[in-house]
Amino acid sequence: MKKKKLMMSLLMLMLAVLPTSAQEYRNPVIPGYHPDPSVCRVGDTFYLVNSSFQYFPGVPVFQSQDMVHWQQIGNVLDRDSQLPLKGASSWLGIYAPTIRYHEGTYYMITTNVGNGGNFMVTATDPRGPWSEPMWLKQQGIDPSLYFEDGKCYMVSNPGDAIWLCEINPKTGEQLTESKKLWQGDGGRYPEGPHIYKKDGYYYLLISEGGTELAHHLTIARSKNIEGPYESNPANPILTNCSRLGESLQIQGTGHGDFVQATDGSWWIVFLAYRNYGGSYHHLGRETYLAPVEWKEGEWPVVNGAMPIDTLVKANTLPAVPLEKHLDADKNFAPTTGKAEWMYIQNPISSNYERLGSGSKRIIRLHPHCTLTENNQPTFLGRRQESANMVLETEVTPMGEAEAGLTIYQINDGHLDFVVSKNKVAVKCKLKSIDYEVKSVLRTNQKKAVKLRVRSNGEMYYFDYSLDGKNFQKLCAVNCSLMSTEGILIEEIDLDREDQIREQLPLLKHRKCEMYHL
Repeated sequence: MKKKKLMMSLLMLMLAVLPTSAQEYRNPVIPGYHPDPSVCRVGDTFYLVNSSFQYFPGVPVFQSQDMVHWQQIGNVLDRDSQLPLKGASSWLGIYAPTIRYHEGTYYMITTNVGNGGNFMVTATDPRGPWSEPMWLKQQGIDPSLYFEDGKCYMVSNPGDAIWLCEINPKTGEQLTESKKLWQGDGGRYPEGPHIYKKDGYYYLLISEGGTELAHHLTIARSKNIEGPYESNPANPILTNCSRLGESLQIQGTGHGDFVQATDGSWWIVFLAYRNYGGSYHHLGRETYLAPVEWKEGEWPVVNGAMPIDTLVKANTLPAVPLEKHLDADKNFAPTTGKAEWMYIQNPISSNYERLGSGSKRIIRLHPHCTLTENNQPTFLGRRQESANMVLETEVTPMGEAEAGLTIYQINDGHLDFVVSKNKVAVKCKLKSIDYEVKSVLRTNQKKAVKLRVRSNGEMYYFDYSLDGKNFQKLCAVNCSLMSTEGILIEEIDLDREDQIREQLPLLKHRKCEMYHL
């Protein structure tokens, strides 16, 4: 009897650790700061890219066989020549890329806001290397590509509407005049356009409403790629800003891209964010997945026209789990893949030295400006993927330098846990507010200090150890301070606004909706 009970307990334990079934999955499928997803399928493999804004390298690339389990395989823009980010603040840089595949070549098209505008790169392997940029004439943001009958079309949103032109995919040269297609269904900021053809119709999918609470997806169609386009009477086809969706943790659903699987099923990837503490969010916009019903000659229906929740009931593709982190650096960060490390703007390589090996491996960082100064600071980071996390490191500052851990949202919004010559301190930077939350004296200036940051989704806890063994709590700070609701965004400098006005006419109204971690 006892043996039977033990076997039953073991069985229950096994069942508890099994992944969700093929009839359900959990969102987000790519957690943490991974906004503006775009996807394409080549054979039975899906490839996905995200925005990267001011961070280097730019445009992370993921692969999957089932669209639920994703693995980062690299970054599209990994050279300074591809990704100039000089002066790029937190609301500039790389916006909303699109990835497409055509006749043996992968194409990635995007906008470098503040440093060049729209451009395109190509590769024969999504892992790279990718080509140097081909700069494009048609302005706006969020460009996308559509291939048909030997022609390559580009869509983007100059002038607060969606415009189309034909380009040469080998050179980027614009071959036709830009033509206005659609202004959306009445929401503000029509953007993120994608064109698809199905059952004799050209479908134009866009985002409206801004990137926060009112974000939603609308769609129109036409028998002619140049229009006129008819709005779907059931728009929006995706939103959680509704009576049914307003109470859910997931909000800000929008900026999507359709893809068809090998079994004929249709799916959509899109961005959203998770609220914590009722109404704030600090993990950034993440990548989500929803099933699509798209009957012949009819409009697509996303998730049965219901709001998106964390647990989605759907018949998924056969599960193919992947190692989440490709080429993990086991000597340095065993839980992180090499491709996941990021810098703010283009890094100054001489400021980063990797020394030693195994458990004694360290990084020697040479200071260069503050995080707030927005001038290639010495910074090495990764995205926070979960509200519940623990981050730990050991710091030995030299001279008058100050180093440590930061919880970074924007260049004017971050929590810094630092070690200096004389003390250990937590500092808070919120726009014009700049103060020391709490500090403790550092008695042995030659000994390294261990720093630990813990989070439960509501609070960040800052712990330190002066002896390398025993941690003491220094202070706690509410996570809401690192949310867009907690950071007040000021107007951009007028001289910078003039520089990028043609690329993004509505920037001064949009930038308060851009956020990063």
